[in-house]
Amino acid sequence: MSDKPSVLFVCVHNAGRSQIAAAYLTHLAGNRIEVRSAGSEPADRVNPAVVEAMAEEGIDVSAETPKVLTGEAVQASDVVITMGCGDACPYFPGKRYLDWKLDDPAGQGLEAVRPIRDEIRKRVEELITELTA
Repeated sequence: MSDKPSVLFVCVHNAGRSQIAAAYLTHLAGNRIEVRSAGSEPADRVNPAVVEAMAEEGIDVSAETPKVLTGEAVQASDVVITMGCGDACPYFPGKRYLDWKLDDPAGQGLEAVRPIRDEIRKRVEELITELTA
């Protein structure tokens, strides 16, 4: 069992917000935090505007694929951060749940995705500080 904290980011399609958050956490925390992301109804691919917005940050998410949310992923995580997945996320006692209210980048262009990306980065940086203190 790992002694490093683990975080699961969940949104409906696992194509936008949760991909951005997972990419930032992986990029900024390195191997200090275990990172997962999933969706209650995964899309076929990551939102192209998200891929472009993250490329501007020097982070390549073009090879990522949306993954389906499983109870096992929730059980294996210390912190579960939902981003608009509603009641689809299974609840397990002893897990810490946070709900980040963020606009959905689905169907949005790059100009609309940038502020969502920037807000997620700010929240991820705060999370890293909290989990590694």
